[in-house]
Amino acid sequence: MKKKTASWMLAAGLIVSMLTGCSAGKTAAPAETAATLAETSSASAETEAGEDAVANLIAATEGPVALTLWCAETEGYQTVMKEIVDRFQAAYPEVEFDITIGAESEANCKDDILADVEAAADVFVFPDDQLLDLVNAGALQRIDATFTYDPAAANSPATVEAASVDGVLYAYPLTASNGYFLFYDKNYLSEEDVSSWDNLLAACEAQNKTVGMEVSGAWYLYGFFAGAGLEMYRTQDGSNYCNWNATDTQYKGVDVAEAITKICKSPAMVNCVNEDAQSFALNGEMIADVNGTWATTAFMEAYGDGYAAAKLPTFTVAGQQVQMGSFAGYKFVGVNSYSKNTGWAMLLAEFITNEESQEAIGAATGEGPSNTTAAASEQIASAPALAALSEQSEYADIQRVGDNYWSPAATLGEVLVEGSYTDAQKLLDDAVEGITQAVGTN
Repeated sequence: MKKKTASWMLAAGLIVSMLTGCSAGKTAAPAETAATLAETSSASAETEAGEDAVANLIAATEGPVALTLWCAETEGYQTVMKEIVDRFQAAYPEVEFDITIGAESEANCKDDILADVEAAADVFVFPDDQLLDLVNAGALQRIDATFTYDPAAANSPATVEAASVDGVLYAYPLTASNGYFLFYDKNYLSEEDVSSWDNLLAACEAQNKTVGMEVSGAWYLYGFFAGAGLEMYRTQDGSNYCNWNATDTQYKGVDVAEAITKICKSPAMVNCVNEDAQSFALNGEMIADVNGTWATTAFMEAYGDGYAAAKLPTFTVAGQQVQMGSFAGYKFVGVNSYSKNTGWAMLLAEFITNEESQEAIGAATGEGPSNTTAAASEQIASAPALAALSEQSEYADIQRVGDNYWSPAATLGEVLVEGSYTDAQKLLDDAVEGITQAVGTN
């Protein structure tokens, strides 16, 4: 396989050449004036360089430009991406496009791309925890040059850092809302009720209602252990560090395990996946659920004027209240380094992730933009789910997880939900052994 090098990237050199020149014989300007002129010149140069790069790309294009875009299979994503692609094509009427939008599960995106990189989509949406593997496989086009805006300047620093490896940007930040929090119906539950698991479960039990969470899901289970100060993260070799079985920490691993099982023994607690939770909410049975922004529309419909959201509750560990943690995740748009139309693929990726498009995606999916201006818009900032996610972000960790985490953690979650164990320490020791096993073993 041979990667295509985009000759249009040479246009980025215009920025440097346009900012350099001879100033001999001229009277020096005051420092403030010089700085202002430099900023103006820099902005102007970047704009002109971008316009030149687009013009050069158009001039070098012969025949139809075929591109494939992969994004989530949900109706919201498919619909809004079609609208964005239509606007993109209208923005460049000189060019004939053949853009296909495919439905691709974000969870499987990395695996499907790496199965055959050359046959994979030119542009694709993927979660941040897949970045390192895609970079290591050489599947992502580096963002060394831009056409219409600078992703590093327009998006939140956290998302830019997460989209970079060793200081090099490899993907375009798209959302900053791939985390979880609590949806609830305020017609049944007060803010005090949802502040802790103890209060929440008691209120649900008293009203013969339920609360849901996929406790047996490795992604959600992490929040309990992280909240108690225990750690699990990917190391440089791709394996995981995990001390969930610790016996010398403020809260021991067995304390957390027992707390989880106690929560799950409540008759009001339902261990369920996203789709089931939405169904239970719609039939009036489930009045609270730990979920993410992708479920916003369903819970708005289910709870009506009672629709509300909050950070995750605290839970009781060794007799003390501990705030639940969570994963903080982002979504990116990547460009396949083996695309036959690298320049147009990068320009499309820019268009999908610009301020206007991020606002449209946020409105259609309920997800929060990574673009700082879009995130501050009234439509986005006033959304209860995004406000709850923002509050939870103080207790969230960026998702950097080796592949060997998921299966052992899910098994641990299932056992804790069922309460079918007699030795919590051995259960955790076995889980940690699986989570931290060397890369290439399972």
